[in-house]
Amino acid sequence: MDKKTEDFYSRLRKQLEEDTTWPTQYLFKFIVPANLEKIAEVRAVFDGTDAMITTRDSSRGNFTSISIKLTMQSPDGVVEKYIAVSKVEGVISL
Repeated sequence: MDKKTEDFYSRLRKQLEEDTTWPTQYLFKFIVPANLEKIAEVRAVFDGTDAMITTRDSSRGNFTSISIKLTMQSPDGVVEKYIAVSKVEGVISL
């Protein structure tokens, strides 16, 4: 992971620590190319959890938005999920 990415996740972790009471229901949002394999890879990061996952295709059908609600125990857990999903090619985290 490069320095810029590490700094981003460090700032995110700090903001989550300051602004949120843990545990909390957290909403992850991602945009992925409309490709069943990519969607499955994102879903796989949340396998074995009680995540509520919804998807919605873009108007032209080129992209799929994925919303994932999951009870998270700490900012570290949130950052870990974002890092895991970032390994899926073409994913944009919102």
